Amino acid sequence: MTAHVIADDAEALAVAAGLAEAFRTEAPVRDAERRLPYAELEQLSASGLLGVTVPADHGGADVRQETLAEVFRLLASADASLAQIPQNHFVYVNVLRRQGTTEQRKFFFGEVLAGRRFGNAQSEAGTRHVQDIRTRLLPLPDGSHELTGVKHYSTGALFADWIPVLARAADDNLYVAYVPRDADGLTVVDDWDGMGQRTTASGTVRLDAVTVPADRVVPHHLTFRGPQLHGAVAQLLHAAIDAGIAGGALAEAAEFVRTKSRPWFESGVDTAAEDPLLIQRFGELDLQVRATEALLGVAARAVDAARDELTDASAAEASLAVAAAKAHTTATAVLVADALFEVSGTRAALDSLNLHRYWRDARTHTLHDPARWKIQHLGRHVLNGTRPPRHGLL
Repeated sequence: MTAHVIADDAEALAVAAGLAEAFRTEAPVRDAERRLPYAELEQLSASGLLGVTVPADHGGADVRQETLAEVFRLLASADASLAQIPQNHFVYVNVLRRQGTTEQRKFFFGEVLAGRRFGNAQSEAGTRHVQDIRTRLLPLPDGSHELTGVKHYSTGALFADWIPVLARAADDNLYVAYVPRDADGLTVVDDWDGMGQRTTASGTVRLDAVTVPADRVVPHHLTFRGPQLHGAVAQLLHAAIDAGIAGGALAEAAEFVRTKSRPWFESGVDTAAEDPLLIQRFGELDLQVRATEALLGVAARAVDAARDELTDASAAEASLAVAAAKAHTTATAVLVADALFEVSGTRAALDSLNLHRYWRDARTHTLHDPARWKIQHLGRHVLNGTRPPRHGLL
């Protein structure tokens, strides 16, 4: 596979905007028919967007997180499923940046710049909580490792070239093993049946005594022994996806009202777009979308500032700024996707139009992790000065 190498932030944004427009056209049909986006992901790989966070000394653009967040917002405004698929890709590029050896970074950053995709095998079902990881990485006599376990919600794995697997070693510490998609003993099952984000293929990964060379394993637990931005970067991209859904839903609602809605007979106007009550409601919704996009920008700049000078204080500020953005984008995505029907009227509920995909995507994606705990950490900090924990989910 060959891919274009993007030069800088401006080019990354231009490429993302072009892809978003291209992906928007068939998004309703892909969702309705659950048509998995293999061709679109090939376009994404070839565009070079997947390599934009590779460090400059390895040939990448090393874009700012503010740029990356905007890339995800643009893509999600067109197709939230497509935007969700590469989220884990960038998370696990970031793991290599932080904990990979010189040789690991050289090899995998080369793979990324060539357009190869990382999936994800992280979450497990039936455990006590999200951080109760039971997949095991056990040593073999020749110095390699053996992976055994079952993963769920494995977004991107079906489409991946490499699947990063989160596992615990014999010492119970967390490691990430980068496993090729076609490895012996690795099976990806397309059993995702969520009501929203239908084409993410967030199914099951089964690992049956998969052999992993030592140079494909990264000590992820070391990430959390000092100031870190692992969780802030991951959550920033989730927030960007929600902001994109909200903006996409608002734009869709406005287009529907302008072109398809009838005015309410009591309004005394000729078109629905002139109805003063609809104008008021659209103004309220636009205010929410503008606020959520502003918080996303503040959060992204806080992450960039912390990357430039990483300390306990800067990492905490970045996590809190992202927590605030994520809590707001969660509420806004669901609110605006629901209000789409309120302002558009009965015809908007026709299943054939598939306008409900915005609400289904918003409702599904915002379940990823609870906003109430983000608000809890904000409250603890403002009242007692308590810094957020280093658990990678904030």
